[in-house]
Amino acid sequence: MVMNLSQLEYFVAVAEEGGFTNAARRVHISQSGVSAQIRQLERELGTELFDRSGREVALTSGGRAALGPARATLAAAASVRAAVDEVTGLLRGEVRVGMVEGCTVAPLFDALDGFHRRHPGIEISLGEARSDVLLEQVRAGELDLALVGVAGEAPADLAHRVVVDDRLVAVVAPGHPLHGRSRIGLEQLLDHPLVCMPSGTGIRSALDRSAAARGLRARVTVEASAADAVVALAGRGLGVGVLSASMVGGGASVHRVAITGAEVAALLVLVWRSGPGAAVGELVRSTEGAFFPGT
Repeated sequence: MVMNLSQLEYFVAVAEEGGFTNAARRVHISQSGVSAQIRQLERELGTELFDRSGREVALTSGGRAALGPARATLAAAASVRAAVDEVTGLLRGEVRVGMVEGCTVAPLFDALDGFHRRHPGIEISLGEARSDVLLEQVRAGELDLALVGVAGEAPADLAHRVVVDDRLVAVVAPGHPLHGRSRIGLEQLLDHPLVCMPSGTGIRSALDRSAAARGLRARVTVEASAADAVVALAGRGLGVGVLSASMVGGGASVHRVAITGAEVAALLVLVWRSGPGAAVGELVRSTEGAFFPGT
């Protein structure tokens, strides 16, 4: 007896769709092609699988007996493909990674380096964009993994791991009225012109949401995409810089001031879609290991 998986697929499609026309749409071949393959399968099995005498196609007793094993055979074939993909997915292919623009994150680069050394056949692409853009690209399947900044909480519709959970701080130049202070209330901070990252970034969202929670609005007069640029501009007196605490270096040219009342945290989060393939799953594990060594 000679039968193939396509014949079984068409048979199951006709049974589940209740007819040849809908089955043909489902498997993307012509109705005549489906009919011919079912006839061939019936000849090989020595019995009719469908009763075609009525207005609707119905399974015969032989068809009902064959349906369960046919489904099981197709499921087993899919398992074979998945097992092979788990192996070949770590030998060749591509992973597409996104990173919030203007943010140099050494653990991510370490993870990409280690992954490339272990799996040299997999091509790695890395691009930068605003966090809101990166999130939509992950949701759309245009990126496999992204490191994004978000405000308050990680996106619930994506698999994720929070790697930094920070509070906002102010950065001021020498000679600024806030220089030398250890803290300032959010309301008092918002009286000053601010230097911050653009809308769509996690830092800016944390600032705007903290202000909105108190019925206030942040007056950002200068925007810069990179943390170093925010610090440099604030250090030249163009405004009070607002960043997360971990983004401010220890340079002596600026003074850091804690902000009280800024309740929305700035998070740095790894995000990916649930159920990643072998390569993406391995990259996620590598990246988590780089951020959290020993876990």
